[in-house]
Amino acid sequence: MTEQKHIYFFSKGETDGSTKMKKLLGGKGANLAEMTSIGLPVPPGFTITAEVCNYYSEKGNYPEDMKKQIEESLSKLEGLMGKKLGDDKDPLLVSVRSGAAQSMPGMMDTILNLGLNPASVQGLIKISSNKRFGWDSYRRFIQMFGNVVMGIDGEKFEEKIEEMKKEKSVDKDTDLTAEDLKELVGIFKEVYKSETGEDSFPDDPKEQLYKSIDAVFGSWNNPRAKKYRKINNITGLLGTAVNVQTMVFGNTGENSATGVAFTRNPSTGDNKYYGEYLTNAQGEDVVAGIRTPCQLTVEDSKIWAETKKVLEKERCEKFPSLEERMPEPFARLVEVREKLEQHYQDVQDLEFTIEEGKLYILQTRTGKRTGTAAVKIAVDMLEEGLIDEKTAVMRVEPKKLDELLHPQIDPAALVEIIGKGLPASPGAAVGKIVFDSDDAEEKAANGEKVLLIRNETSPEDIGGMHASEGILTAKGGMTSHAAVVARGMGSPCVAGCGDITINIKSETCRFKDKDYKEGDWITINGTNGEVIDGKVELKTPKLTGNFAKVMKLSDKFRKLGVRTNADTPEEAKKAREFGAQGIGLCRTEHMFFGEDRIPAMQKMILSDKGEAKDEALEKLLPMQREDFIGIFQAMEGLPVTIRLLDPPLHEFLPNGEKAIKELSEKIGISAETIKEKAESLSEINPMLGHRGCRLGITFPTISRMQSRAIMEAACKLAGEGVEVHPEIMVPLIATEHEFKNQEEVIREVAKKVIKESGQKVDYKVGTMIEIPRACFVADKVAKNAEFFSFGTNDLTQMTLGVSRDDAGKFMPEYVEKKILPQDPFVALDQEGVGQLVKMAVKRGRSTAKDLKIGICGEHGGEPESVKFCHRTGLNYVSCSPYRVPIARLSAAHGALESKK
Repeated sequence: MTEQKHIYFFSKGETDGSTKMKKLLGGKGANLAEMTSIGLPVPPGFTITAEVCNYYSEKGNYPEDMKKQIEESLSKLEGLMGKKLGDDKDPLLVSVRSGAAQSMPGMMDTILNLGLNPASVQGLIKISSNKRFGWDSYRRFIQMFGNVVMGIDGEKFEEKIEEMKKEKSVDKDTDLTAEDLKELVGIFKEVYKSETGEDSFPDDPKEQLYKSIDAVFGSWNNPRAKKYRKINNITGLLGTAVNVQTMVFGNTGENSATGVAFTRNPSTGDNKYYGEYLTNAQGEDVVAGIRTPCQLTVEDSKIWAETKKVLEKERCEKFPSLEERMPEPFARLVEVREKLEQHYQDVQDLEFTIEEGKLYILQTRTGKRTGTAAVKIAVDMLEEGLIDEKTAVMRVEPKKLDELLHPQIDPAALVEIIGKGLPASPGAAVGKIVFDSDDAEEKAANGEKVLLIRNETSPEDIGGMHASEGILTAKGGMTSHAAVVARGMGSPCVAGCGDITINIKSETCRFKDKDYKEGDWITINGTNGEVIDGKVELKTPKLTGNFAKVMKLSDKFRKLGVRTNADTPEEAKKAREFGAQGIGLCRTEHMFFGEDRIPAMQKMILSDKGEAKDEALEKLLPMQREDFIGIFQAMEGLPVTIRLLDPPLHEFLPNGEKAIKELSEKIGISAETIKEKAESLSEINPMLGHRGCRLGITFPTISRMQSRAIMEAACKLAGEGVEVHPEIMVPLIATEHEFKNQEEVIREVAKKVIKESGQKVDYKVGTMIEIPRACFVADKVAKNAEFFSFGTNDLTQMTLGVSRDDAGKFMPEYVEKKILPQDPFVALDQEGVGQLVKMAVKRGRSTAKDLKIGICGEHGGEPESVKFCHRTGLNYVSCSPYRVPIARLSAAHGALESKK
């Protein structure tokens, strides 16, 4: 029987994997193999596949032959390097790192310097002639192994470091001597024994290795990784791969360094090398934000110095760029940048180490970027000839466009700048200060707008970061955890704000000479790094420049039309600016709630006599007509779908004695009558009650008034030369007879208005498909209806038997336990509701071949739902104004993916 391959080796001249194997090797493993194959300086190693992680997660152990393959691969690595794991003369040390098919920065675990013990540390010191480096590497290994593998709170080790620094009267970790670090190793071992209950820290390198592999595989299901996958809707992966790689060291002294670089700026998209580094450090120091790093280039170093108000002379002495400090490794790093971009044809996020002046590349992956950067990079690479138009469109993730539509600080606003940090993730955010991630989640769940402030964030803060309007950190740089995660989420973030002092215990902070407490309002500007006092007016950006180019390209490839859900002329105008091709849903009930209208509506509901009802509706008619005139004008030349009254009548009546009394005095109907009427109209389950077309059938005067208002507005504008295309939509039908009843009312009124005005207006009458039964009889309904529009909000409720107003109580747990893949009110349930949609489309077009069909629930702006609509053959989707660009791009993605 052929042995299944669990391990893939990578080294110069012998590489088993490639970038096409991400599902199996994870992104990190696949790219290590790929970089090795194109000749980049990658330390050799091997990757244990994600299939093993899946096996481990399901069965709690490993395939029988895996240990044998690990031993063989380790022996091969030792032979290649001429070193042995745990050797006391020239030891091989390795890192053990995670790497899933989709990047999850900081969510899973890493162990560095594995293989150190009392004997091998002496070998490391001897071969490097550097005692400090040897003991520093050993104490780092014990700390990381204790935290990651054994679950010891990292603070237990940090406390000992702080005690040591205080005892030795030094400010920084790097000021501790070799003897200090040797002493610290002993202290860390005591912490390990105390916290684990074990007799000693494991000295056997093989035991260290196998326990570390267990820990990395186990980290796939740690709480922060699971939460990250949930937030980013990452599903369908086998697990994480494990990469065992030869160590190279950035902590041997001032001639060594470690850093993170992006081939283009991940915040702005500028075509400039961008990144940060630390000398005499290891990779975790950069991303953890423990030390504030320096910049790669001279240009960025000067910009950084300006934000810190550092003089040029002081910058050059204390914070030189890598370009200045290590020109030869920097030059090689520039060559790597060019080679990676040409090879991958996309922005790369790479990690590097410089050991005694020699450059090594430890990782590359497709760089996460802000929406602003994604758009600019796609357009720039297209214009550079690096990618084609289709690739440019596919490079911009639809959800990322939300970031470009985020409000910015109004340039005209008078603001008090209280601090300045690094512009880690663009956009402005306003919120109440909160210092704890759990508190942020709780307060946000209760509807409060919060802004999370931390010294630095860690993966455990992922929930609070997601719940917050924005994030502010006192430490860290542009590649710190806070910065990377915020950019991935599209949340505004200011990092490394040196002007703030935080006191977690008292839940206060201080900006220069001003104190703030939890609950106080502040504003951050993630675009320029400013921190501003109080609540500041924000302004919505317009679509221009590169954004417009991406939208134009999207329109070139998409087949689906994109309309908007809008109830006012202002919303309609905004949607049209964003490229809406009409209105797919105008909800007329919202128009009745104005202060000048609601009394007439209430009087109509409360009147028993037909004459009184008609009189009240006559008062509403001109108001409705003016509403429609404004909307038709805003959408001149484009179709406008107007839904007749949908909610039950009791929603228009007041609750409570005081409100009833006020209405009684206003409209001259007794409070007792109002109360009795409200009680008679109340329903046990109003969602399935007297609403939608049922209102129009039992109160045809309502449908007549609304139809007249629509047609009078259309005819008036037509007489003035304005092109109008009204589409009148009957809501909540379950039978063809319901639609036919309302269609006759509408057409009768329309015919009269057209005759009275002498104007010819092209109008349509159609229906919302939002009850499952309507999907089954769609062929019958389509004999008379001129269009269908799926109301997927109600269709989802009725298909799943779940109220969207109550689903929040249990839906997160359903998604967490994989009972449902995602919230069906956020993304269309394609397996259930989607099948009803497909059936209705097929049946409807079986009797009306050219039947126009759209969707007008909020699913119309959700990328995967939009792609489904494309595949199903709908004519258009309709969504809220600010989701129109997302729908346009998603429709293009759907069209291009269908061609693959």
